[in-house]
Amino acid sequence: MDSDERETVGPAEPAFGVGELMERAAGRAVPVVAAIADADLERPTPCAQYTVKDLVNHLIQVLVEFQALAAKGESDFSGAPDFVGEDAAGWRDRFAREASALVAAWSRPGAEEGTAGAMNMPARLVGSMALLDLTVHAWDLARATDQLYEAPAEVVGPLIAAVSELGPTARRMNVFGAEVEVAASADPFVRLLAATGRRV
Repeated sequence: MDSDERETVGPAEPAFGVGELMERAAGRAVPVVAAIADADLERPTPCAQYTVKDLVNHLIQVLVEFQALAAKGESDFSGAPDFVGEDAAGWRDRFAREASALVAAWSRPGAEEGTAGAMNMPARLVGSMALLDLTVHAWDLARATDQLYEAPAEVVGPLIAAVSELGPTARRMNVFGAEVEVAASADPFVRLLAATGRRV
Protein backbone atom coordinates (compact mmCIF):
# COMPACT_ATOMS: atom_id res chain seq x y z
CA MET A 1 0.00 0.00 0.00
CA ASP A 2 1.53 3.34 -1.01
CA SER A 3 1.15 6.57 0.96
CA ASP A 4 -1.86 7.69 -1.08
CA GLU A 5 -3.76 4.56 -0.07
CA ARG A 6 -3.06 4.74 3.64
CA GLU A 7 -5.98 5.67 5.83
CA THR A 8 -5.52 8.27 8.51
CA VAL A 9 -6.14 6.67 11.86
CA GLY A 10 -7.37 9.03 14.57
CA PRO A 11 -7.60 8.49 18.31
CA ALA A 12 -9.67 5.53 19.36
CA GLU A 13 -13.25 6.25 20.34
CA PRO A 14 -13.93 5.82 24.10
CA ALA A 15 -15.34 2.41 24.87
CA PHE A 16 -18.20 3.93 26.87
CA GLY A 17 -20.01 7.24 26.79
CA VAL A 18 -20.08 9.41 29.90
CA GLY A 19 -23.76 8.61 30.41
CA GLU A 20 -23.06 4.88 30.31
CA LEU A 21 -20.28 5.24 32.84
CA MET A 22 -22.47 7.36 35.10
CA GLU A 23 -25.19 4.74 34.96
CA ARG A 24 -22.75 2.15 36.24
CA ALA A 25 -21.38 4.46 38.94
CA ALA A 26 -24.88 5.47 40.04
CA GLY A 27 -25.81 1.81 40.30
CA ARG A 28 -23.15 1.43 42.99
CA ALA A 29 -23.65 4.80 44.71
CA VAL A 30 -27.43 4.78 45.17
CA PRO A 31 -27.48 1.66 47.42
CA VAL A 32 -24.71 3.16 49.58
CA VAL A 33 -26.71 6.33 50.19
CA ALA A 34 -29.94 4.36 50.70
CA ALA A 35 -28.26 2.39 53.49
CA ILE A 36 -27.06 5.44 55.45
CA ALA A 37 -28.88 5.59 58.78
CA ASP A 38 -29.92 8.88 60.36
CA ALA A 39 -27.55 8.03 63.21
CA ASP A 40 -24.66 8.01 60.71
CA LEU A 41 -25.12 11.59 59.53
CA GLU A 42 -22.70 13.20 61.99
CA ARG A 43 -19.94 10.65 61.42
CA PRO A 44 -16.65 11.90 59.95
CA THR A 45 -15.67 10.88 56.42
CA PRO A 46 -12.34 10.51 54.60
CA CYS A 47 -12.98 14.10 53.39
CA ALA A 48 -11.78 15.90 56.50
CA GLN A 49 -14.03 18.93 56.00
CA TYR A 50 -17.21 16.86 55.59
CA THR A 51 -19.43 14.83 57.89
CA VAL A 52 -21.61 12.19 56.26
CA LYS A 53 -24.47 14.71 56.12
CA ASP A 54 -22.21 17.35 54.58
CA LEU A 55 -20.96 14.91 51.97
CA VAL A 56 -24.46 13.73 51.03
CA ASN A 57 -25.50 17.37 50.64
CA HIS A 58 -22.44 18.07 48.49
CA LEU A 59 -23.00 15.03 46.31
CA ILE A 60 -26.67 15.85 45.70
CA GLN A 61 -25.60 19.37 44.72
CA VAL A 62 -23.09 17.88 42.27
CA LEU A 63 -25.81 15.70 40.75
CA VAL A 64 -28.09 18.71 40.29
CA GLU A 65 -25.53 21.20 38.96
CA PHE A 66 -23.90 18.81 36.51
CA GLN A 67 -27.27 18.18 34.91
CA ALA A 68 -27.21 21.83 33.88
CA LEU A 69 -23.65 21.49 32.59
CA ALA A 70 -24.66 18.54 30.42
CA ALA A 71 -27.15 20.85 28.69
CA LYS A 72 -24.38 23.46 28.21
CA GLY A 73 -25.90 25.61 30.95
CA GLU A 74 -24.11 27.08 33.95
CA SER A 75 -23.59 25.59 37.39
CA ASP A 76 -23.86 27.41 40.72
CA PHE A 77 -21.77 26.14 43.61
CA SER A 78 -21.82 29.48 45.45
CA GLY A 79 -24.06 28.09 48.19
CA ALA A 80 -24.29 24.85 50.14
CA PRO A 81 -27.91 23.66 50.13
CA ASP A 82 -29.04 21.45 53.00
CA PHE A 83 -30.98 18.78 51.11
CA VAL A 84 -30.84 16.41 54.08
CA GLY A 85 -32.18 18.91 56.60
CA GLU A 86 -34.88 20.21 54.27
CA ASP A 87 -36.23 16.73 53.46
CA ALA A 88 -35.40 14.52 56.41
CA ALA A 89 -37.80 11.81 55.26
CA GLY A 90 -36.91 11.75 51.58
CA TRP A 91 -33.30 12.72 50.87
CA ARG A 92 -32.31 9.16 50.04
CA ASP A 93 -35.00 9.06 47.35
CA ARG A 94 -33.94 12.54 46.20
CA PHE A 95 -30.41 11.25 45.73
CA ALA A 96 -31.66 8.33 43.62
CA ARG A 97 -33.84 10.63 41.48
CA GLU A 98 -31.05 13.14 40.87
CA ALA A 99 -28.59 10.35 40.04
CA SER A 100 -31.04 9.01 37.46
CA ALA A 101 -31.54 12.51 36.05
CA LEU A 102 -27.79 13.01 35.82
CA VAL A 103 -27.41 9.78 33.86
CA ALA A 104 -30.20 10.87 31.50
CA ALA A 105 -28.67 14.34 31.04
CA TRP A 106 -25.26 13.00 30.08
CA SER A 107 -26.77 10.29 27.86
CA ARG A 108 -28.50 12.80 25.57
CA PRO A 109 -26.98 13.27 22.10
CA GLY A 110 -24.37 16.01 22.11
CA ALA A 111 -23.94 16.16 25.88
CA GLU A 112 -20.25 15.27 25.77
CA GLU A 113 -19.47 17.22 22.60
CA GLY A 114 -17.94 20.69 22.52
CA THR A 115 -17.26 22.58 25.73
CA ALA A 116 -19.20 23.13 28.95
CA GLY A 117 -19.06 25.37 31.99
CA ALA A 118 -17.68 28.82 32.66
CA MET A 119 -14.12 27.62 31.99
CA ASN A 120 -15.08 26.20 28.56
CA MET A 121 -13.56 22.83 29.36
CA PRO A 122 -14.10 19.85 27.06
CA ALA A 123 -17.58 18.59 27.87
CA ARG A 124 -16.45 14.98 28.29
CA LEU A 125 -13.91 16.09 30.89
CA VAL A 126 -16.60 18.08 32.69
CA GLY A 127 -18.76 14.97 32.74
CA SER A 128 -15.82 13.01 34.09
CA MET A 129 -15.64 15.41 37.04
CA ALA A 130 -19.19 14.47 38.05
CA LEU A 131 -18.39 10.81 37.45
CA LEU A 132 -15.37 11.13 39.72
CA ASP A 133 -17.42 12.65 42.54
CA LEU A 134 -20.12 10.02 42.15
CA THR A 135 -17.54 7.24 42.35
CA VAL A 136 -15.04 8.48 44.92
CA HIS A 137 -17.57 10.08 47.27
CA ALA A 138 -19.63 6.88 47.21
CA TRP A 139 -16.51 5.16 48.50
CA ASP A 140 -16.07 7.92 51.12
CA LEU A 141 -19.63 7.42 52.33
CA ALA A 142 -19.30 3.64 52.37
CA ARG A 143 -16.07 3.90 54.33
CA ALA A 144 -17.63 6.32 56.82
CA THR A 145 -20.67 4.11 57.41
CA ASP A 146 -19.01 0.69 57.48
CA GLN A 147 -20.34 -0.45 54.11
CA LEU A 148 -18.62 -2.35 51.33
CA TYR A 149 -18.08 -0.54 48.05
CA GLU A 150 -16.60 -1.79 44.79
CA ALA A 151 -16.15 0.67 41.93
CA PRO A 152 -17.31 -0.50 38.50
CA ALA A 153 -14.17 -1.68 36.69
CA GLU A 154 -15.05 0.08 33.43
CA VAL A 155 -15.30 3.42 35.26
CA VAL A 156 -11.89 3.35 36.93
CA GLY A 157 -9.64 3.56 33.84
CA PRO A 158 -11.29 6.69 32.40
CA LEU A 159 -11.22 8.29 35.85
CA ILE A 160 -7.51 7.62 36.29
CA ALA A 161 -6.96 9.42 32.97
CA ALA A 162 -9.20 12.32 34.05
CA VAL A 163 -7.45 12.67 37.41
CA SER A 164 -4.09 12.71 35.64
CA GLU A 165 -5.33 15.70 33.65
CA LEU A 166 -7.18 17.47 36.45
CA GLY A 167 -4.84 16.60 39.32
CA PRO A 168 -2.35 19.50 39.34
CA THR A 169 -5.10 22.14 39.25
CA ALA A 170 -7.30 20.25 41.72
CA ARG A 171 -4.44 20.00 44.22
CA ARG A 172 -3.68 23.72 43.93
CA MET A 173 -7.34 24.41 44.69
CA ASN A 174 -7.34 21.89 47.59
CA VAL A 175 -9.98 19.78 45.85
CA PHE A 176 -7.61 16.81 46.00
CA GLY A 177 -5.21 16.08 48.81
CA ALA A 178 -1.55 15.35 48.17
CA GLU A 179 -1.14 12.20 46.12
CA VAL A 180 -0.53 9.11 48.25
CA GLU A 181 2.24 6.81 47.10
CA VAL A 182 1.15 3.27 46.28
CA ALA A 183 2.80 0.40 44.47
CA ALA A 184 2.52 0.36 40.68
CA SER A 185 0.97 -3.10 41.06
CA ALA A 186 -1.82 -1.80 43.31
CA ASP A 187 -5.43 -2.33 42.32
CA PRO A 188 -6.50 0.38 39.82
CA PHE A 189 -9.20 1.72 42.15
CA VAL A 190 -6.66 1.98 44.97
CA ARG A 191 -4.44 3.96 42.59
CA LEU A 192 -7.36 6.23 41.73
CA LEU A 193 -8.12 6.88 45.39
CA ALA A 194 -4.42 7.52 46.09
CA ALA A 195 -4.26 10.03 43.22
CA THR A 196 -7.02 12.03 44.97
CA GLY A 197 -5.19 11.93 48.30
CA ARG A 198 -7.04 9.03 49.94
CA ARG A 199 -5.50 6.19 51.91
CA VAL A 200 -7.12 2.79 51.77
